Amino acid sequence: QVHLVQSGGGLVQPGGSLRLSCAASGINFRLHTMGWYRQAPGKQRELVANITSSSNTNYADSVRGRFTISRDNVWNRVYLQMNSLKPEDTAVYYCSTTRQSLQFWGQGTQVTVSG
Repeated sequence: QVHLVQSGGGLVQPGGSLRLSCAASGINFRLHTMGWYRQAPGKQRELVANITSSSNTNYADSVRGRFTISRDNVWNRVYLQMNSLKPEDTAVYYCSTTRQSLQFWGQGTQVTVSG
């Protein structure tokens, strides 16, 4: 069974930084593309960044240059380093992967940029 357990997030002032972490189990982690998504109130869930098994990365235009996705294939974790945060980055962030055409999600973590 696939489990994605997230940590990190919280409240930060504009311009600040946060790091999200996601621990994966139930998959051969090193073979999977991992992604971070976010959903703001009243908006659809959107892809923030993903990282392939060969560590190629892809970013939404809105976060490119500010956010960095990375992975640790020893500890089966994926990270999202978020710098220069803006109020519009406020959302619930989700870690995600797919297995056998099914998409799995972490529990979500709130990121609030305010101050």
